[in-house]
Amino acid sequence: MSSAIPNVVLNDGSSHPLVGLGLYKVPDPETEELVLAALDMGFRLLDTAAMYENEAGVGRAVSQTTVPREDIIVATKFWMDGLGYQNTIDACHGSLERLGLDYIDLFLIHWPAPQRDLYVESWQAMHELKEQGLVRSIGVCNFHIDHLERIITETGTAPVLNQVEVHPWLTQRPLMEYHQSQQIQTQAWSPLARGQILEEPTLMGLAKAYDKSVAQIILRWHIQRECSLLTKSVSPERLQKNMEVFGFELSESDMETITGLNKDYRTGVDPNDRN
Repeated sequence: MSSAIPNVVLNDGSSHPLVGLGLYKVPDPETEELVLAALDMGFRLLDTAAMYENEAGVGRAVSQTTVPREDIIVATKFWMDGLGYQNTIDACHGSLERLGLDYIDLFLIHWPAPQRDLYVESWQAMHELKEQGLVRSIGVCNFHIDHLERIITETGTAPVLNQVEVHPWLTQRPLMEYHQSQQIQTQAWSPLARGQILEEPTLMGLAKAYDKSVAQIILRWHIQRECSLLTKSVSPERLQKNMEVFGFELSESDMETITGLNKDYRTGVDPNDRN
């Protein structure tokens, strides 16, 4: 794996980078070039999804790069129409075909859609996909504590990670504490609150004090909370800056100050409301 980005060991023994490349809203024609540039600068975790409609671009880049396949973590997710046992099996095969890969490193449920009551079936199907070698690790996105408790109780297995919205305005402290108790890695999507938080005065003051950008301050806060994250930009220069968060450390008091900005504000939909 790249030495530039430290790794975290997940509960199934696999090792994944703390910082990955998020590919939400990147058009497929642009995905290949962006992924190749990101791999060249040291990114090793590529996060896509069926809903993003750019899995093919990810696959083209992986097939062309000089980085060994075994050093790249390809994560993808299936949308809510993939919920249910057989639908999840089919969704996995569809992603594999679009990616042009023999296996998926991390396969994720995109949303639990609890009113459909199908996510437990999907979780059972994902175990089978893992046993078949089609996926290496299995996880979830946007699960609340009660959703996690249910799949763990009914299957005996916890996901390796839960990818959720986390940022200083939505610190997710109770969920992260539950994750820690179950050895589930927290991974943040929208770690910068979709850019809405970049003009927060407190963060701007800290950025000036540390001679860093506001984005770097926020990303460093995530890392010191042991929260892995996905950074997204179509600009390679900005991606490079977002990687430069391992050469400094926030003080404990500054960490508490940032955490104190929490107001339980979501930029996205509450998982219980997406069905």
